[in-house]
Amino acid sequence: MLVIKVLLIDDDKRHSELLRTYLGRFGIDLLCATDADSGLARLESAEPKLLLLDVMLPGRDGFEICREVRKKSSIPIVMLTARGDVIDRVSGLELGADDYIGKPFEPRELVARIQSILRRVETRGGLRRLAFNGIDIDIDARTVRVDDQPVELTSMEFELLSLLARNAGKKMSRDEIQAGVRGIDAAIQTRAVDIAISRLRQKIGDAGKPARFIQTVWGRGYAFVGRPVREDV
Repeated sequence: MLVIKVLLIDDDKRHSELLRTYLGRFGIDLLCATDADSGLARLESAEPKLLLLDVMLPGRDGFEICREVRKKSSIPIVMLTARGDVIDRVSGLELGADDYIGKPFEPRELVARIQSILRRVETRGGLRRLAFNGIDIDIDARTVRVDDQPVELTSMEFELLSLLARNAGKKMSRDEIQAGVRGIDAAIQTRAVDIAISRLRQKIGDAGKPARFIQTVWGRGYAFVGRPVREDV
């Protein structure tokens, strides 16, 4: 069985150890840290495939850690929140988290979330690209270049951009976008989709008017308006 390293930053040592034992049954090697400093050090040294990040931590909380990680890494991040407040979920998305799960949770659901995200980010053989004037999206390598410069996107941002680009010219509602991108919760759908689009626009240099790539369709949602060069998918 292929073993996948996942880092958990959570100050509940007992719960972390129980979770470590359970996830091990599914080929997940759970590395555990109890605070920001040890977690960030472990993130750099162990190079895990995914980060599980508890919101309620002593000292620097999960939001601060998420913000710091996003400055230099696109690793998938799943936030763990005990309160389950909408504001916590929105805050996590604003900072670049890919998904979240409310505590307490069923360990099997967490396994499913982890597996789903890792399936999305794995690289498969054969180059496939969506190329438009000014932007090139490599589906398999999961890379994006704007004006021939690399752009770092989170897993969710890449999925969002790919979804829109694959439907170039189509006016997509927020319902359709929410259904196509994991991590955008229907309960806060309108705000969450708008937050994700706003962050994506900033990263691909599309915040001005008129839009180069992603156009707002008032009263409906969004449409990808880039002019295609080629499409080999």
